[in-house]
Amino acid sequence: MTTTTPRRIPRLLARAPIAVFRLGLGGLFGGRLVMVDHRGRKSGLVRRVVLETVARDGAARVVVSGYGWSSQWLRNIRADPRVRLWAGWGTGRPARAAILPPAEAVAVLEAYRQEHPGAAKALGRALRLDQLAEDGPLTTEQVEDLPVVRIAPR
Repeated sequence: MTTTTPRRIPRLLARAPIAVFRLGLGGLFGGRLVMVDHRGRKSGLVRRVVLETVARDGAARVVVSGYGWSSQWLRNIRADPRVRLWAGWGTGRPARAAILPPAEAVAVLEAYRQEHPGAAKALGRALRLDQLAEDGPLTTEQVEDLPVVRIAPR
């Protein structure tokens, strides 16, 4: 399988929802987006990232690192999985992030593609993630570059 480099979302656009979440208005995104506060692995400073939810498991949210293993937020939560999850209205709650094993990642992404085929294809095309844009079943090899993370409130 050939992989292409994911297309980057402009920083200003990617960071714009942070102010909305900090005002306690994250519910405006209808549960599609969450914000995660995490600690910089070198600086120790609080960092924030807004991510699309691909699944819910009770109060837990499941997200994907569209930029793969090089995403700074992913590298930070690997170093320290203690995070703060902002989902919906109000402030964030303490949570723990866990990277799912490949078989679980495939199941989550397949369910996302089944439930939201248009969104999955659009996201796949926008970020050049062929795995999400193509038809047919996903394999563990295809999702190796798409880490799936479950973030559960503590």
